[in-house]
Amino acid sequence: MSYLVLAGAIMLVSWLISNTLKNKFEKYSKLHLQNGMSGQEIAEKMLADHGIRDVKVISVAGQLTDHYNPTDKTVNLSEAVFNQRNAAAAAVAAHECGHAVQHATAYSWLTMRSQLVPVVNVASTYMQWILIGGILMLRTFPQLLLVGIVIFAATTLFSIITLPVEYDASNRALAWLENKRMLNQDEQAGAKDALKWAARTYVVAALGSIATLMYYISIFNNRR
Repeated sequence: MSYLVLAGAIMLVSWLISNTLKNKFEKYSKLHLQNGMSGQEIAEKMLADHGIRDVKVISVAGQLTDHYNPTDKTVNLSEAVFNQRNAAAAAVAAHECGHAVQHATAYSWLTMRSQLVPVVNVASTYMQWILIGGILMLRTFPQLLLVGIVIFAATTLFSIITLPVEYDASNRALAWLENKRMLNQDEQAGAKDALKWAARTYVVAALGSIATLMYYISIFNNRR
């Protein structure tokens, strides 16, 4: 029962943060940049200013599909961010380039997260079934649930390591935007606010993962 209450509270907080984030990005999408630069141009300039010449900025379909791919060294911006010229687009574009800078400088937390990606990909495929099977066979074969807990712990570790990676990328983005005077005061404040709320979604995700992990551990410990 205590877990259900905690899970419900985390879900509520997650919904509130996601809704606030959506509203923030809608608000700052209307704050057009005085410099007239698009998200693509912001990203390309940030990469150039950091001496990064081997990373391409490309447009990808969808919404909230923005990401940096260290495998093929591409900054992938959603169509809206790639083309638009507002504070929200500038914030997202610079943030994703922050990951490219992390990669170029061998930022330790990003390296650790990248090493966990194959494990998380495999875990996402089998983890749910192993956990369900482990709970159903708890009395006869408790080791199966223990295997599921170990796998889930890897995904939880991934979500925890993601926090410094995301916060650092935002800090790099905001510092560059300010130092290069890419944005005026209102635009800079909007970009900072948008990235702050985006980072909080990762905090809630990590807390939810930790709470769920503790729940499965409690089931295993109380199996008798």
